[in-house]
Amino acid sequence: MKKTILLTNDDGIQAEGLAVLRDTLAPLADIIVVAPETEQSATSHSITLHEPLRIREVRKAGALWGYAVKGRPVDCVKIAVRALMDKHPDVIVSGINPGPNLGISVLYSGTVAAALEGAALDIPSVAVSLDERQNPDFGIAAAFAKTIVKSIIEHGCPSEIALNVNVPSPVDGKIKGLLMTRQGRAQFIETLDRRFDPRELAYYWLGGDMVELEEDENVDYVAHRNGYVSITPLRADLTDYKVLDNFDKLFFFNEKA
Repeated sequence: MKKTILLTNDDGIQAEGLAVLRDTLAPLADIIVVAPETEQSATSHSITLHEPLRIREVRKAGALWGYAVKGRPVDCVKIAVRALMDKHPDVIVSGINPGPNLGISVLYSGTVAAALEGAALDIPSVAVSLDERQNPDFGIAAAFAKTIVKSIIEHGCPSEIALNVNVPSPVDGKIKGLLMTRQGRAQFIETLDRRFDPRELAYYWLGGDMVELEEDENVDYVAHRNGYVSITPLRADLTDYKVLDNFDKLFFFNEKA
């Protein structure tokens, strides 16, 4: 029986990266596209609770191309799996995001959140990002995504895992290869630019840069910087098991109330 792949993103149903991904993965399986109506970058794992999720069909050349959802990336996964599909997809792919999702940025990414939602449903899921914002060549990232998805279809994937895939800009037209990595420790040094509207009312524009805190070659952003495609297995479970296992040794655990 032919496999089914669910595609989504956080850049909206009209995003070029989504279209390239759909065309590239089409030979592997039946494709269903369920993506946000408009851009939903940095919406993380938020869902829509206080207004209805409206869906419209998107047609190209007279044929059904996908479904646009007035909601978040995670909404798209939920409504696809629970309402639009007769059975769970074999794989969920989110992307292709123009810009990397590395280090702490995975916490904010709608691209990664959609894949984590799939993993929470025990569906093998992949988030794909490309480190090119200006004139990105999505075909490069789509080719790596195809290789990874083909491997998942043929060999499976550990349960409740989302693969966070980041494709670097080619150096001299080449990418060195693939590396399995861990999420690197990092922090955002944020700025709040105070401005005034025409009525002289103050508002703030959030900006800033991510500061990398590690240089281990097996960290996602280091591997990415060194010219490798970084593949990081993620779980929705945020428990720190090392602390949990040693909780009775922590000073506050033995304090009397």
